[in-house]
Amino acid sequence: MFCFQCEQTAGGKGCTGKAGVCGKQDTTANLQDELTGSLIGLARFVSKSAPTETTDRLMMEGLFTTITNVNFNDETLRQQIAELHQDEKVDMNTIWTADEDIRSLKSLILFGIRGMAAYAYHAYVLGYTDKDVNSFFYKAMNAIGEDSYGMDELLPLVLETGEVNLKCMALLDQANTATYGTPTPVTVPLTVEKGPFIVISGHDLHDLKQLLEQTEGKGINIYTHGEMLPAHGYPELKKYPHLKGNFGTAWQNQQKEFIDIPAPVLFTTNCLMPVKDSYRDRVFTTAVVSYPEMVHIDDNKDFTPVIEKALALGGYPEDTEFTGINGGKTVTTGFAHGTVLSVADKVVEAVKSGDIKHFFLVGGCDGAKPGRNYYTDFVKQTPDDSIILTLACGKYRFNDLDLGEIGGLPRIMDMGQCNDAYSAIKVAVALAEAFDCGVNDLPLTLVLSWYEQKAVCILLTLLHLGIRNILLGPTLPAFVSPNVLHYLVDNYALTPISTPEEDLKRILS
Repeated sequence: MFCFQCEQTAGGKGCTGKAGVCGKQDTTANLQDELTGSLIGLARFVSKSAPTETTDRLMMEGLFTTITNVNFNDETLRQQIAELHQDEKVDMNTIWTADEDIRSLKSLILFGIRGMAAYAYHAYVLGYTDKDVNSFFYKAMNAIGEDSYGMDELLPLVLETGEVNLKCMALLDQANTATYGTPTPVTVPLTVEKGPFIVISGHDLHDLKQLLEQTEGKGINIYTHGEMLPAHGYPELKKYPHLKGNFGTAWQNQQKEFIDIPAPVLFTTNCLMPVKDSYRDRVFTTAVVSYPEMVHIDDNKDFTPVIEKALALGGYPEDTEFTGINGGKTVTTGFAHGTVLSVADKVVEAVKSGDIKHFFLVGGCDGAKPGRNYYTDFVKQTPDDSIILTLACGKYRFNDLDLGEIGGLPRIMDMGQCNDAYSAIKVAVALAEAFDCGVNDLPLTLVLSWYEQKAVCILLTLLHLGIRNILLGPTLPAFVSPNVLHYLVDNYALTPISTPEEDLKRILS
């Protein structure tokens, strides 16, 4: 196998041999490469005929499946490959062994559209699609399989990936808010009440809504996990009284946090880790998530097996208190662009009066690799006259901290899931308009953590928008070659993180 798409990749170079650091076996990784090669074949087929709703779905699901920590099941991968019916396949080894700069640019495009496909899929299940987004998947996959393309052809396509992902995030934002309402701020408890409960993880609000409907009146409480936390801010979801709170912290802690849990866990998307024997009988998957020997809920979304398991396990005999990483007993969420822009006048006035001197967007993917305590320390050391916007699972490093308020606004504002980077962009653009300046002229610094492919497409969107001076960590991507990195540094001042003290001193000087 060869894989270097995530931040934890072996030696900072690539996972080879029998298994990856994520726990994926070589057979699985090679099947995912075969699936990707078949998707390139599908793109070539569509270029000679025409796309259909079926080919659009197959492309979205295939790309989504190959994101880190989504699918560990060889059988379902073989089924997806067979469903594509592609005799023309590209051997991905020809891409992994290509000139390093060409490989780097093709990887940026491929990993970017994998993340984008997840967002497109979440919108798709709510009935929202975008022709331009779907068309770009074929365009990008054709380019990845093209041997004659050089830097001049691929570099513009890297930035176009970011441009199209902005449109895709806007599509998902529209789908979510039209279906579930505009998120509003809410304080979410970390205590689990006594009695039967279900933990739901991932990003898919559609699955959560159906689970809430099917458990209504059955004496089963629902707790979010990981990237599902922002669901508490949506009016059409939080109206269910049995949506009680949040369980656990970030995804990489699940193997410890799920050991003794007397409840089932439903994974709707990534990030699923190799399942331990201590809780194997309590894990359920749905949508494109798949793991060997786990009960999978198909597209009919009948969650009866999950409900029956919750009732059989019974939950905790008494209310059980948990805390965040820093000891906090609650977390807040719901500060999407609708909420923040509704108080834009207060924000602008606070900046003009000097009460707010700087904004930090600190967020992105969390992970298990050492060095991520940087983000906790960074937030703790930010000055009292600054606001911290955050999103995605990276927020779990600090979202239970109480940093106080400025003018009635909490200093930490959780804007939502990783796709809610769209909210951050909307807020930044609105502030720039209010102060009649460019986004790069705002007292705003982006401090991002990355782990998997959704972070890649978001970074490309920020670069497409011309946003500069982004701090990225905890390490730089292994798939970015020295020449490509040099281009990003020269044109966008993309900078690796150093220490919180040094970075804050430089930012605020």
